Amino acid sequence: MLEKNIYLVGPMGVGKSTIGRLLATELSLSFHDSDRVIEERTGADIPWIFDMEGESGFRDRETAVLIELAAGKNLVVATGGGIITRPENSGIMQSSGYVCYLTASIDQLVERTARDKKRPLLQVENPRQKIIDLLEHRHPLYSQAADFVINTDRRSPKSVAMEIASLVLSANR
Repeated sequence: MLEKNIYLVGPMGVGKSTIGRLLATELSLSFHDSDRVIEERTGADIPWIFDMEGESGFRDRETAVLIELAAGKNLVVATGGGIITRPENSGIMQSSGYVCYLTASIDQLVERTARDKKRPLLQVENPRQKIIDLLEHRHPLYSQAADFVINTDRRSPKSVAMEIASLVLSANR
């Protein structure tokens, strides 16, 4: 066993949840999606939380869930795209596991999120520009926190999960 967690970070649409499930299965670990945990706890979806509490209220909930998950071991955690915007969250992830930054091209991210109405930050006139703006701000934060950086462009989720498994197992020796 790893005795550590694996945190998947990166922009929305990069495949954190899909890849996380496959990675957890590959390594026989438990999978958690921090956004789903928040939704289960509140009984409300993310867009509703954003509407009622604003982004900072959502980020408070996100940090609380991360603290709880970080107390566990042998978990794969798919995080929300903005989790990295609070410095304490980076520290929590780095001290309790491996941080894998999943990347993709702007075109891939736009394509993967185009029809998704459950992403509050993309409910704007120009979602492509919003993704560019978010990445401009967040890329340095993701990079700084990451133990591994993996590009997901035009790759199957399974191949990405296998690469992460290999990297983590090698680092854990």
